[in-house]
Order: sequence, then structure tokens, then C-alpha cells
Amino acid sequence: QVQLVESGGGLVQAGGSLRLSCVASGRTFSRYAMGWFRQAPGQEREFVAAITWSHLNTYSADSVKGRFTISRDNANNTVYLQMNSLKPEDTAVYYCAADGNTSRLRTVKASYWGQGTQVTVSQ
Repeated sequence: QVQLVESGGGLVQAGGSLRLSCVASGRTFSRYAMGWFRQAPGQEREFVAAITWSHLNTYSADSVKGRFTISRDNANNTVYLQMNSLKPEDTAVYYCAADGNTSRLRTVKASYWGQGTQVTVSQ
């Protein structure tokens, strides 16, 4: 089992920045691919970004490319999502996810999920 706890959400004005953190506990963190998803009210959960356990590969949704950066610190069992140039359409609950399979992680069928953190971007 892997437990994931997100933090760092909040209210920010359009054009601003936030950094989300997700701390993992349980099984060996460094062997899991990690990712971020988001879900806006009335919409399905969608993929945002992912990073492989080796740091060698990162993936991002087209809607956040050039603005969001995913990174991880295996020594501290933490994955980050740096969000810059935020837009009102980025408003959502952001979820951290983990899976031993990177391809599966990039779908909503990832094995482990956090509880989510709210990000609200005002005009």
C-alpha cells in the first residue's frame, strides 16, 4: 500500500503561481511512477502530468505544457507540481497518484490516490 497526502493548494489570482506537494508513505516510493490529475466541478478527472521513478521521463497534458512542471525528490518521498501562469480554467481539485506502471498511471486507473487539494484561480 502507498499513502499519498497532497498540500499546497489555495486561492491565487490569474497569472500567479502555486506549488503542490505530495508526500508518499508505505512501499518504496522510488519505484513508483508519480502523477497529478485534476477534476473540475461537473467534469471528469483528467491527467495533468507524470514522472517516471527514474526521473528520466516526464509527461504533461497539452493544456499545461510550458506552464506546469512535475518533479520528484525520492530521498524525501515527495513529488511536486510547480504551476505558473495560472488561468481560471485551471481551477480544480488536484490529486496525486502513484502506480508501478507509467502507462497505467497516465490514466485514471492508477493504483493509489491522494485525497486531493483545491486550487482556485480567480480572474
